Amino acid sequence: MKKRILCLTVCILMLTTLFAGFGVKAASVAEKDELYIGVYCLGNLEYFYDHKIGLEAAGKMMGVKTKYVGPPDYDINAMITAFEAAIAEKPAGIITFGAEDSLLPVINKAIDEGIPVVTVDGDIKNSKRIAFVGTGNYNAGVLGGRKLGEVLGGKGKVAILTEPNISLHRDRYQGYQDGLADFPDIEIVQVGDTKADPILTIQIVSAMLQKHPDLAGIGCTDAVGGAASAIAVEEAGLVGKVKILSMDRDRQVLEKIGKGIIEGTIVQKSALMPFFALQIIYNMRHADIEITTDNKAAGLIAAPFMIDTGVVYVEKTTAKYYIR
Repeated sequence: MKKRILCLTVCILMLTTLFAGFGVKAASVAEKDELYIGVYCLGNLEYFYDHKIGLEAAGKMMGVKTKYVGPPDYDINAMITAFEAAIAEKPAGIITFGAEDSLLPVINKAIDEGIPVVTVDGDIKNSKRIAFVGTGNYNAGVLGGRKLGEVLGGKGKVAILTEPNISLHRDRYQGYQDGLADFPDIEIVQVGDTKADPILTIQIVSAMLQKHPDLAGIGCTDAVGGAASAIAVEEAGLVGKVKILSMDRDRQVLEKIGKGIIEGTIVQKSALMPFFALQIIYNMRHADIEITTDNKAAGLIAAPFMIDTGVVYVEKTTAKYYIR
């Protein structure tokens, strides 16, 4: 027993020396009741289930408490109210979906009150947020555009379904445009605003199909567009004639891929976003990483500015592995 204790003591001393050699102080243990709050909207979408999984997994790994709050629909005012309530709890940190720029004042308020904020999935670039963790949305759009071009054989008329009032969707749409630019015989003939509303999107796609009877493909910057397009195309009897490229891993989208109604989807590694976001804040609180002789005086934040969690293309042979 004495030998075991002696070995353990030596190991601890060696690790402490190693950390010191790299200019890093050993991380302190999480404080009792240390709380990290995830503030979101659109909590009723299947897509954000992965965010809940990632937030909870990070909390368990780091030994801290986590809480997921916010409205079930796209209600930014309700999200801001939830954010204000989160600030009032004085948490160790806030992880938030950067849905739109109107969140900037409340993000800055949290920072000014000493609460670190990391944006996930969508970024508020001009805010005081510490870091952004999420998909490189432009690159995701480029991949979507190129895959759509490939399934169309490089020619035809296409429509794009997006949400132009949301910055992350604007980035994806720009990516789609640039990805499709590799195919000079493909023309974007219409852009639809889904507003993340499935019923509205079905109506929009149905109208598109009537307006453009020779439409060859539909590219989508979210799962709502993909699932709704599939329904509209099925109702119009155009399965196989109108190719659909979706985004995200909604069960309905994945099942439609399995049936050959949707060609494929660009899937984000969503659970990784809050998982790494929480760790960024935790590390800032518990590890004194000496990048300078005095980080605070130098105005330096000891955190990455951005982590791109990446995307993968999912089609018929792999879709089954993404269904929960």
